Amino acid sequence: MNERVGYIGLGLMGRPIALNLLRAGYSVAVYARRESATALLIEAGASRYPSPQALATQCDVIITNVSDSDDVEAVVLGEHGLIHGARAGSVVVDMSTISPSVTRTIALQLAEKGIEMLDAPVSGGTVGAEAATLSIMVGGKADVFERLRPLFEVVGQNITHVGASGAGQVAKACNQLIVAQMMAAIGEAFVLAEASGVDPHKVREALMGGFASSRILEVHGQRMLDHDFTPGFKAQLHQKDLRIVREAAAELGVAVPGAELVSGYLDALIASGQGELDSAALVTMLQQHNTKC
Repeated sequence: MNERVGYIGLGLMGRPIALNLLRAGYSVAVYARRESATALLIEAGASRYPSPQALATQCDVIITNVSDSDDVEAVVLGEHGLIHGARAGSVVVDMSTISPSVTRTIALQLAEKGIEMLDAPVSGGTVGAEAATLSIMVGGKADVFERLRPLFEVVGQNITHVGASGAGQVAKACNQLIVAQMMAAIGEAFVLAEASGVDPHKVREALMGGFASSRILEVHGQRMLDHDFTPGFKAQLHQKDLRIVREAAAELGVAVPGAELVSGYLDALIASGQGELDSAALVTMLQQHNTKC
């Protein structure tokens, strides 16, 4: 518990994770471009710093949880980035979802300064972040992972060291590929049920007792039926994650046709001005398409 933790990225996921660390007794420092984003954390006992560099000088572990690869590069390697303030032996933990190859590049640059890095993207949404039940997929050195295991156990339950640097991001890409296609499949099933004159609520109830049962059907299926798309995970972020999937697959010469298809649904949703909604709202694109047919 004597690890001093810095946290950068206080959005839907980052804020509850940082709060759980504070509640567990960790000393937490925060940075955000907007001072208002840090207010709740400051009230809970965190200290605020004016730049990632300044924050890093005071921390043993610095967690980043921002939107995309470019954002992580700016926070870690930019003019006032973590790399300029972090001490040798400190650890950067990136909980963002970004490119595996970018992750490896950042890790190599940090290693030149004696700074360790773990990529540790998470799954479970805002609900999981608030309840500290996240699934955490970790890439990096095994001994560094073991050093930080107590910290991970504060914010998550299913914690897996997947492999070397970048392996956590590969696992997260696989997760997002599966989740997106499952949501599309559920949306298609509901459209088929409704077109057949069968109540999709009853279909979901029946499916929850069989092999089609899943957390996605339970949570996102209900969102679709209720048309409640309050964001737990925004459509525009899920589309970004599928872009990462497709780029990683292209680098390796791997075909991912299902990911390409669901990306089309999300593209249409975002083009309609609904990118801030939960990604489960992709069902509305399926409904509109079938109405036109």
